[in-house]
Amino acid sequence: MQDLLQFKSVSRRFGGFMAVRDVELSVAERDVHCLIGPNGAGKSTLFKLAVGTYAPTAGSVHFRGHDVTYDPPFARVQRGMSIKMQAPSVFRALPVRQNLNIAMQHHVSLGELPREEERLLNLLGLSADATRLAGELSHGQQQWLEIGMAVALKPILLMLDEPTAGLSPEETFRTGELVLRLASEGMTIVAVEHDMAFVRQIATRVTVLHLGQVFARGSVAEIVADPRVAEIYLGTPQSV
Repeated sequence: MQDLLQFKSVSRRFGGFMAVRDVELSVAERDVHCLIGPNGAGKSTLFKLAVGTYAPTAGSVHFRGHDVTYDPPFARVQRGMSIKMQAPSVFRALPVRQNLNIAMQHHVSLGELPREEERLLNLLGLSADATRLAGELSHGQQQWLEIGMAVALKPILLMLDEPTAGLSPEETFRTGELVLRLASEGMTIVAVEHDMAFVRQIATRVTVLHLGQVFARGSVAEIVADPRVAEIYLGTPQSV
């Protein structure tokens, strides 16, 4: 598989604080790649460098073979990246179906809109809620709706920032099933996540960040078996 997203010696400084330091990281096509690490490890900063919220202090970011280091978020979306931030930002005063319609209107032909709406509603488990206002949905349903809005852009790479934040174990598992379904359809996914049960459910590759640097990388099994990771992030080997 070819690398879809690359960080090349990427650093980001905020005043005297180095949040990300000399990160080398590649995400291959069709990977489900999770970024994990303790609080303050640099995960959110690296995510924002990927999507264009921040520009690096040093190094470069490449997406689909293009240097996008200083491209704004919308330009990365146009290249095939879609972004789901941690807090849901759905159109709460509009029906669920209209939220999806707004997201896909420039990415799906007019004749295909109804069929694509139904496909996404079914995928998200929201068919019975299509006419409800988005603001009336549960927190978990709003998270799924926003993932659906990101998927409506037909991205090659889907970026998820803590997609299970605030979810119950059952909702977290259902979110994992949704991610696996998208991956089975060929989508590459990068997720910043804390919930190790979710990471074990979805990830093909895991990168552990610590103090702004890459601390470990590998398969889920390799990361879970690494006592250094247990020490800095998971407490003890038994808790992994």
